[in-house]
Amino acid sequence: MSTPPRPVDVETLKAFGAAWNRHDIDALMSFMSDDCSFHAVAGPDLQGRSFVGREAVREGFQMAWLSFPDAAWIDAEHVVFGDRGISECTFTGTKPDGTRIEARMVDVFTFRDGKIVVKNAFRKDRPPLRPA
Repeated sequence: MSTPPRPVDVETLKAFGAAWNRHDIDALMSFMSDDCSFHAVAGPDLQGRSFVGREAVREGFQMAWLSFPDAAWIDAEHVVFGDRGISECTFTGTKPDGTRIEARMVDVFTFRDGKIVVKNAFRKDRPPLRPA
């Protein structure tokens, strides 16, 4: 008899956020379902750029660190209610050209069987800051 998966809770989202800050792609992907999707903060479509499936989501997650090698998600607060969750934090990062972003953001999650099925990211559209 198999054990049912542990439901996603606030501690799960804290651990997911910590993996983002460690830039640990394998840890991040351990939270994602096999049929996961990620809707990035920017892109050509209504939901930004969408990455569907584990390999595409992995690529999309890694793009954040390529775009912002020092990316960090700080001051996070998390809420879970049933099969949905929200993480709110401050995103900070410096692009290779030296421009910096510091803006509040929200991730909206959908869960199934103890895993993240959808990560939908939203960030305030704030002008870049001058290099430090």
